[in-house]
Amino acid sequence: MATTLTFLTSSSTNGLSERYSTALQNIAEAEKAAGVSAGSTELIIVSKNHPADLVLELMQLGAFQFGENRDQEASAKSLSVAETVEKARSENHWDAPSASWNFIGQLQSNKVKSVLRYASSIHSLDRESLLAAIVKEQAKAAEALGSAGSPLSVFIELNLTGDEGRGGVLPENLMVFAEQVLAAPSLKLEGVMGVAGLDVAPEQDFDRIIQASQQLQTLAREAKYVSAGMSGDYEIAIRHGATHVRIGTAITGKRDYSV
Repeated sequence: MATTLTFLTSSSTNGLSERYSTALQNIAEAEKAAGVSAGSTELIIVSKNHPADLVLELMQLGAFQFGENRDQEASAKSLSVAETVEKARSENHWDAPSASWNFIGQLQSNKVKSVLRYASSIHSLDRESLLAAIVKEQAKAAEALGSAGSPLSVFIELNLTGDEGRGGVLPENLMVFAEQVLAAPSLKLEGVMGVAGLDVAPEQDFDRIIQASQQLQTLAREAKYVSAGMSGDYEIAIRHGATHVRIGTAITGKRDYSV
């Protein structure tokens, strides 16, 4: 079988392949500088504000992990990608993995049911009401299917601003909330997620994220992963211990809203 969706425009015409290759090289160099195993960093390409065709082009380049932060866009896009890949697979044009979707934005409780239809992980679990909504919808789905299925991977989002009105769990409240997450057998707590602030050196916030991760691991050793780093600071994040990076425009480029 040919692992290519031959009816798509080649990504070489818009610089996508070059940007993707550059990001992979930068990640490899950051891993070496950090003294971690080559290829140990999970690259999540943030495809928000871009069409399904861009995701399909990236899949041809070997990318399969994608991040979205708005359910309305992600729900339609993930379905379009899945339908295209399934059609190509049935015609022997595709024998590689399917896309895996990571929800990375603030998630409203009333959107949980929809998100659970396509997301393999949620990086922004940040409050008790959202936790309860996820567990409730998982229970409904398990009852309908007659089986529980695989646990959903989740990261606890950290609030590094100190503003309780912002999304995320304050570091001082992490352990209490983590105990609640760990009590839900339908969830797999992977670790913590954080975003470096714009008004501080990114190293400062990445250190705080790593400290929170280390604290969490005293409660759950397996919750060792750190989702941190975006287009402007992912190399710094890796050098400070990030295991998952969420890269958007540095790979996808800016969205052309004229088309």
